[in-house]
Amino acid sequence: MTSNKIIQVLLMFSIASLGAFLFYLLSFPIPWILGPLSVILLTKLITKKSTNLPIVFNNIALMLIGIYFGLSFTNSTIETIIPYIFPFLLSTVLLLIVSIGISIILSKFIELDPITSVFGSIPGGLSEMVAASESLSANSAMVTILQTVRLLTVVFTVPFLVVHMFSSNTVQFEPIVSITQTGNFLHYGWFLLAMLVGWLIRDLLPAAFVLGPLIVIASLSVIGIPLPNLAPILLIAAQITVGMSMGNKISIKDLKLAGKYGGYYFALTLLLILTSFGIGYLFSNLSTLSLSTSILSLAPGGMVEMVLTAQSVGADSSVVSALQLIRLLFIILVVPSFLKFMFRKAENKTVKTTV
Repeated sequence: MTSNKIIQVLLMFSIASLGAFLFYLLSFPIPWILGPLSVILLTKLITKKSTNLPIVFNNIALMLIGIYFGLSFTNSTIETIIPYIFPFLLSTVLLLIVSIGISIILSKFIELDPITSVFGSIPGGLSEMVAASESLSANSAMVTILQTVRLLTVVFTVPFLVVHMFSSNTVQFEPIVSITQTGNFLHYGWFLLAMLVGWLIRDLLPAAFVLGPLIVIASLSVIGIPLPNLAPILLIAAQITVGMSMGNKISIKDLKLAGKYGGYYFALTLLLILTSFGIGYLFSNLSTLSLSTSILSLAPGGMVEMVLTAQSVGADSSVVSALQLIRLLFIILVVPSFLKFMFRKAENKTVKTTV
């Protein structure tokens, strides 16, 4: 990087850190992500200029967060989630049916085609939904905008709702350490291995920079390999960087382009959030999982924010990360193909009827 670029990145990180510290002082949920995200968006709105953060910073930050999530896994985590995988997938399918059904109905009342409407509201995998919508000749630009509206709604709404619902359980932020042993310096080599795996599978899996390190470290933790703690300052810096990156990727221009449609899909996302809360309530009554763990496991994304929120309210963050991982993979690997099949079948029926 040039010296000018380095100065820009340092300035942006300083501004983001101030936002994070302000949100922390105000006791807002996941302040180290939402603070930088809010401040970067506000900076772009005031200055009318875009911000730029080299992607390598975000990738490293996501790897560190993936490592942190993996450190919380134990044998009991696996034993806890196995009986709930099938009912959890059924709950995820139910939430998707609600999303698809309402978005199709909504498209009948606004000037937006059903394909764009559905792909713009599916809870998960922005880039994957955009790519899938392009293959069906949908308005991919509008899908990007509506998915951005959905993401912002979830990221800001769910943590605030959950923290206030379970305020008596909320734990103050303190140095974050893993439940594993400290280990010696050589044990940090496992972290480097996990990051290498994340980089190697970057084109094979969605959210690979989180999932790769998470899966590697979780596996090592479960089989009893001694692992060191992740320095608290590294986790805080990683969260600030992720918040910066999210703010950097969101275009004020795109949000304005959403116009009246943005309001409709904001309301749709709120409905999905309430639906996920309702399903989470039923899930907690039918299982041994706590209400906060169930709700955050079923919340419609994003994984990083939900797991960090789980930690702040005393929920089982390892279970939340495991179930959110299953939800994310199911939506990204199965849903786009299913929607393509569904819309192409509907299109063929329309053609036959016309003929």
